[in-house]
Amino acid sequence: MVFMGDRATLLETGRFVQHRGHWPDNAMNAAFGGTTAENNETTDTPEKPETPEIIKATETAETAGCAATVESTEFTENTGSAGADGSAGATETPGSAESPESAESEARHRRAADAGDTASMSVLGALLLRRGDLDGAEPYLRGATADGDRAAANNLGVLLHQRGYVDDAAGWWRIAAVAGSAAAAHALGRHYRERGDEPGAEYWLRQSAEQGHALGAYALADLLEHRSDVGAERWLRAAAEQGHREAAYRLARMLDRNTADDPHDAFGRPGLGPGAGDRPGAPGRSAVRKDDGPVAGPATGRVGEAEQWYRQAAARGHRRAALHLGAILEQRGEPREAGRWYLISAKAGEARAACALGFLLRDAGDEESAAVWWLRAAQDGDGNAANALGALHAARGEQQTAERWYRAAMDAGDVNGAYNLGLLCAAQDRTPQAEQWYRRAAYAGHREAANALAVLLLQAGDATGAEPWFSKAAEAGSVDAAFNLGILYAGRDEDRTALVWYERAAAAGHTEAALQVGMALLHHGEEQEAERHLRCAAGGGSAEAAFRLAGVLDSRQPPPGPPALGEPMPEKTECEEWYERAAEQGHRRAQVRVGMLAAARGDVDSAARWYREAAESGSRNGAFNLGLLLAREGSEREAALWWSRAANDGHGRAALRLALLAARRGELTEGQRWCARAVELGPAEVAERAARLREALHQELTA
Repeated sequence: MVFMGDRATLLETGRFVQHRGHWPDNAMNAAFGGTTAENNETTDTPEKPETPEIIKATETAETAGCAATVESTEFTENTGSAGADGSAGATETPGSAESPESAESEARHRRAADAGDTASMSVLGALLLRRGDLDGAEPYLRGATADGDRAAANNLGVLLHQRGYVDDAAGWWRIAAVAGSAAAAHALGRHYRERGDEPGAEYWLRQSAEQGHALGAYALADLLEHRSDVGAERWLRAAAEQGHREAAYRLARMLDRNTADDPHDAFGRPGLGPGAGDRPGAPGRSAVRKDDGPVAGPATGRVGEAEQWYRQAAARGHRRAALHLGAILEQRGEPREAGRWYLISAKAGEARAACALGFLLRDAGDEESAAVWWLRAAQDGDGNAANALGALHAARGEQQTAERWYRAAMDAGDVNGAYNLGLLCAAQDRTPQAEQWYRRAAYAGHREAANALAVLLLQAGDATGAEPWFSKAAEAGSVDAAFNLGILYAGRDEDRTALVWYERAAAAGHTEAALQVGMALLHHGEEQEAERHLRCAAGGGSAEAAFRLAGVLDSRQPPPGPPALGEPMPEKTECEEWYERAAEQGHRRAQVRVGMLAAARGDVDSAARWYREAAESGSRNGAFNLGLLLAREGSEREAALWWSRAANDGHGRAALRLALLAARRGELTEGQRWCARAVELGPAEVAERAARLREALHQELTA
């Protein structure tokens, strides 16, 4: 298949896959302004069943059944963990020191409660419950509840829930919720959801949310989102606007998903694609939970409102929000600010943020500090960081250490570890082991591993075994595999099928594929469409494409003539600029053509320079043209040297020139020899002239 050209070669991905990723604390604080003191100790703890909140009763006398209440922050048990909604619970340690004013207030409430004051019983019961004194709190709460205090009814439910009497707790929450307690409605809704009664849960959670209760709004949004109900966003927003940090984070994630599709790389699975994790803003990342998305390479939708909610959640200590905020800022070109948020997240225990910091530092030229953060992330089980460490040691020639980290990445569930092990073995000519690791990664869905495996099989002569792996990788989005499939079909003279795959690869930005498509279109006479593809390939750095594009443009314009006397030298055309771009990349035919255009303009020095570069690179046309130029300048001896080189490389016109030069010098035998060479090499016109000259020289010799 001539029109496909001879420059198409199998492309094997030869880069180590890394993902995103630790700066030493002092270095990071210095680099990013040291502005993390208020945030860097905040951590997200694993989710646990939500603890119902205690309502702090007011200290004023209240009407039974409709007491005004002031809700405190969410109560949690003395473990200090956050509630299931992710908001930090306010924990008071039992027996903690109190100020004299607090002790005096408690004593006053105790005296009033013992005297039968309902409001004081409610306040004292809530205080003791917060302190963890369940036995002391219960009689006061029951007394206040008997008098119709709804805050006490809610808090009695909390007390019974903590003691394990869940159904009894729900009964008191219902009483308080019917009386208008938003906190009790929230607790009751949570109770029904845990029992699997979603309609009941939705009813009470909606009651709580519509009263402006942040936790109720968040719990309702969580329920609706679980059912894929579009109303979830409204309630997430309501909770976030009241300062609920997990709601702010989840709202930002929801906005992300609504504005940009989540990337799916290998065989439809997230985060297993080529070059995964090489940079935060680069495509393809490590496999992460679907609800959390890829960290690095934030999609274009991660702007505006989503960023604002990430920022709000991050400012309240949400480590994953800080991570995503850092990714957005890095994508936008603000590495310093991105690094600050990565640092906050990393110090809070987010391994992916530590990994991202490592890449940020590596890009800043600080590999040693990057390695420290990658190590921290890898030790926390981050496969991205383990891959990055492996690549770092591989680049230093520390193959055994690199292999150890790639295996660690694989153990962490990162299939890129297997792919990188394949690359490592291939670089050491350990082909059987490379095939083993490529195959393992390919079976796990790694598209570039599938491409690399197919290349190995094809190089071993197993085209039948290679084709399905090329197809799987190409269908999963591997641009290199699509191009390689084109080469495979072109080798079988299945030009139409080859062109389909070349076009697919070209559409994804593959330079060599665009060149092949352009050449095929030129072959079929579709010059305009061919020009578009050639421009893409030439813009991507293909010297051959630049040369062929220049040829297309060259064919549309008359050759420039030498400027008339006194006229300025004409400006270079676009055609010549493309020829020069190809020539500067070492394209010999382009160098000859640039020399010819320069000579036509009268720029002899430029012409000689380009002819010489082409000739010294092995171009026989360049050598011949350089000889012509030197002969016109009177340097026949040097011209003869270049003509000899060209003639020995098969240039018929150069052989004829040497024959004429020998005849002029009277070297008839030498002239006959070069005439015979010219007749042999052609073309027809040259052969005819050389034959006549040889006959004339023969007659002269035999006269």
